[in-house]
Amino acid sequence: MSTQQNLAALYEQLKPSQRMPLVFLGHGSPMNAIEDTAYSRAWSELGSTLPRPQAILVVSAHWITKGTTLVDVSAMPRTIHDFCGFPEALFNQKYPAPGAPELAREVVSLLASHHAAEDDTWGLDHGAWTVLKYLYPDADVPVFQVSIDMTRGLGHQLEIGQTLSALRDRGVLILGSGNVVHNLGAVQWGKGAKPHDFALEFDSLFADKLADRDFVTLADRKELGTLLRIAHPSVDHYLPALTIAGASDEGDDLTFMTDAIDLASISMRSFVFHAR
Repeated sequence: MSTQQNLAALYEQLKPSQRMPLVFLGHGSPMNAIEDTAYSRAWSELGSTLPRPQAILVVSAHWITKGTTLVDVSAMPRTIHDFCGFPEALFNQKYPAPGAPELAREVVSLLASHHAAEDDTWGLDHGAWTVLKYLYPDADVPVFQVSIDMTRGLGHQLEIGQTLSALRDRGVLILGSGNVVHNLGAVQWGKGAKPHDFALEFDSLFADKLADRDFVTLADRKELGTLLRIAHPSVDHYLPALTIAGASDEGDDLTFMTDAIDLASISMRSFVFHAR
């Protein structure tokens, strides 16, 4: 089936809606899921302003694949506690939202040219549920994840976002979860850690280029050079931001939130694209 045919099949399933916003959240530490922080409060506040979607599609830094883009088609996605060394209270957290198997399978077809395939073993990793619990605390909106293919270039995620963008007109909220700067090796524990210069520089560069819609630069490893390599020893936390950028268009207004650097080397910058 062609992309247009796949879109037609999707449109038969979903009611037309006002164009949904696009959300990228810098999720940071899993502890934000159980602590009262500036970030968790901001996510709750954002959730109170977002429209209620028919479904939520999540691209999280914590589901990475090689050579394929997987789409979770499970009916009841499990809550994945993909971390260690944290309090038991964090492992007791659940986000029992239903999946969206029929829609997810149509998304597989929509992303056929990106080597998409079905998966029913994943669920919701902590990049997804730790923020969803604040956006939609009743866990009553169907949600499913789409993985990141780490074998492709940065521009691939822009293309994924652009392909998915049509879902915005059918009540699907596209949510990216990662961090604009993510260097765990440079983390400094404790409150009041001074941000590294590289973290401030890359975070500022990203914000400026995003506001200018210069996505070509944001997806150019050579142009970003050493600064990207320091800010992201692995680009898994960067790619969801590119997915959200790719799904936006000239008719969107951009709003930034929670633009602090946490633990010296983790950017908590989040942003939302709203249709005018």
